[in-house]
Amino acid sequence: MKLENRDFRAMMYLHFKQGKSPAESYQSLQNVFTHVCPSYATVKNWFAEFRRGRESLEDEHRSGRPCDAVTPENICAVSSMIAADRRVTYQQIQQEIGIGSGSVHAILHEHLGVRKLASRWIPHQLSDVQKDTRVAWCRFMLQKFESGTSRRIRDILTGDETWIYQYDPESKRQSAMWTFGDEDSPTKFRRSRSVGKQMVACFFMRTGHVASVSLEDRQTVTADWYTTVCLPKVFSAVSQRRPRCGMRGVLLHHDNASAHTAAQTLEFLADCEVQLMTHPAYSPDLAPCDFFLFPKCKEILKGQVFSSPEEAVNEFKNIIEELRDEDWRQCFDSWFHRMQACINAGGEYFEHL
Repeated sequence: MKLENRDFRAMMYLHFKQGKSPAESYQSLQNVFTHVCPSYATVKNWFAEFRRGRESLEDEHRSGRPCDAVTPENICAVSSMIAADRRVTYQQIQQEIGIGSGSVHAILHEHLGVRKLASRWIPHQLSDVQKDTRVAWCRFMLQKFESGTSRRIRDILTGDETWIYQYDPESKRQSAMWTFGDEDSPTKFRRSRSVGKQMVACFFMRTGHVASVSLEDRQTVTADWYTTVCLPKVFSAVSQRRPRCGMRGVLLHHDNASAHTAAQTLEFLADCEVQLMTHPAYSPDLAPCDFFLFPKCKEILKGQVFSSPEEAVNEFKNIIEELRDEDWRQCFDSWFHRMQACINAGGEYFEHL
């Protein structure tokens, strides 16, 4: 079934009447119509129209001089140019065919219905087998945990490791600032990420943060450190949070890093009688640490200068401790929404589609 623009506008109008925000409306549409969902900017524009009292869902009539250059021959020529070079520019089309920018715009957007989008970064070029594995894992998880409503979710312990830098430059969005018309554009010095860094492992459950364990002297994770230092501290913290049942029934979730899948790690988990959950390869978009905890905390650290990597790690841990109970619950809710989005995308990376 092919949905038209008017169909999506009707859904936006329903969300508007229900009191939802543009972001909530966009997320609802994204969860269901991943590939064909309107952009967030489009949703915001229509919400603004609805607030101004607009009730029509049809496109407004646009007057203007007819484009004599918009002919079937030119439309076919532009289509051929795009098929040959997806990065062809307005100027190149104008020069090649000999038409104005207005005609080019009309052909591209009104007749061919194309958009020029920047390439999307993805973690890995997934094979068909890997896509099928991601879909199968998501279906298994949704069934096992009843689409995120099962009480067993409270037993999931998820964790991963990340580098914390002594200095990490702020993002372009973070450095934006308001300026008045007579002021010069703001500038700042380009500064690279510092070499001072420290690895830290973080683990949490739906009820909140469990433990964060740091490595010393810029060391990386090994199976020996993971089983003799990290996991014993984490499991002890879990037992303190759950005095009645301790580690009984805990489901450990981590990715497929070598230290996580080593024989030494598997033997340690078997000795501790901890059940290990699987995770599909090359799937940071399905790992709570990667799509929630690390980006959320590191965003706050960006632009701050610390005297040492240890100080940066301490601040990172403080940020984690300040997260609300609701943040952790929303993370797990989002996790299961992402599984459905992955299925809808046929196993492809689904973010920003």
